[in-house]
Amino acid sequence: MAENLKGCNVCCKSSWNQLQDLCRLAKLSCPALGISKRNLYDFEVEYLCDYKKTREQEYYLVKWRGYPETENTWEPRQNLKCVRILKQFHKDLEKELARRHRRTKRPRHLDPSLASYLVQKAKQRRALRCWEQELNTKRNHTGRITVENEVDLDGPPRAFVYINEYRVGEGITLNQVAVGCECQDCLLAPIGGCCPGASMHKFAYNDQGQVRLRAGMPIYECNSRCRCGYDCPNRVVQKGIRYDLCIFRTDNGRGWGVRTLEKIRRNSFVMEYVGEIITSEEAERRGQIYDRQGATYLFDLDYVEDVYTVDAAYYGNISHFVNHSCDPNLQVYNVFIDNLDERLPRIAFFAIRTIRAGEELTFDYNMQVDPVDMESTRMDSNFGLAGLPNSPKKRVRIECKCGTDLCRKYLF
Repeated sequence: MAENLKGCNVCCKSSWNQLQDLCRLAKLSCPALGISKRNLYDFEVEYLCDYKKTREQEYYLVKWRGYPETENTWEPRQNLKCVRILKQFHKDLEKELARRHRRTKRPRHLDPSLASYLVQKAKQRRALRCWEQELNTKRNHTGRITVENEVDLDGPPRAFVYINEYRVGEGITLNQVAVGCECQDCLLAPIGGCCPGASMHKFAYNDQGQVRLRAGMPIYECNSRCRCGYDCPNRVVQKGIRYDLCIFRTDNGRGWGVRTLEKIRRNSFVMEYVGEIITSEEAERRGQIYDRQGATYLFDLDYVEDVYTVDAAYYGNISHFVNHSCDPNLQVYNVFIDNLDERLPRIAFFAIRTIRAGEELTFDYNMQVDPVDMESTRMDSNFGLAGLPNSPKKRVRIECKCGTDLCRKYLF
């Protein structure tokens, strides 16, 4: 909302609902906010704090939206119209009773520790909902992001900023490509091999946008200077995430993870690994800090030489939350679009196999490619550098918790 003052537009950081709450607290009508004398005293349940049953009548302690907790009131069930909040309250109650190995039959009253837990859970759910809204406001891709935590009381990460593309660190320059292709149909009638051919490489995709190159081979997509349009079959990674994904709390101590809410076909693009591009020297310095935290967000850009690293610890996209697996369903590819500096590829994840809806997305932090089984490419002369280790920096021996049959027991 903006306030007009002598021709100026001043952005208001409060949401529409927050402004309505302020009006009700001050007992002021405001037509612009839809607050009138008729609805001035309408109240909305923010969450439920406690429960009791007296003479077969159910009562709930209500936290009213826009009012401090000192204004909480006990209300009979028939006064409450918040069906969704009531269902969630009892779902959380039953789950916590089961966790505490108590009978799941609804008690006549809650002990203080149980009521306190339910309030914390309600506050956490509210915080996660706000974070989810923030993520979806910042994303520039079609795939939506949902957030859920049914495991513990952890809320959103405190030090994480969602970005959609590389954030370039100090002293690093991304040079924009100077030329593009002249193709009318890049797939069926490429001129000079299109953008991949100009770099002596093969066309990466089929007509369904699925990668058809073996792991370790680079992908060259059409760029901003190409004659072809947005629907060109050689524009896949640059269109961003198109699947709805969920950031969820894992139940085996691996922190947050990411699952897909839609079926993903084999060889389809899923997401990029995005973060801050830093020098290897800076990565070494930060790595000393991350070691003490047990973090693994440093991803070497070692396609031709180990000069730069992507750090997704603070700046990143949803790939920040993708866990390791020794039997992953995502494969890493180096991608070049508007920047052709081979020291600065974009890192894209493609599905190794068909991934079912609800399945967690994972990649191997220590991924290796067998150069003997690769098609002949320009990289063949230097397999040690070009072979796609492209993995978070190997520093300390970290126990693996992927739980697969192929688990190597340690990440590195």
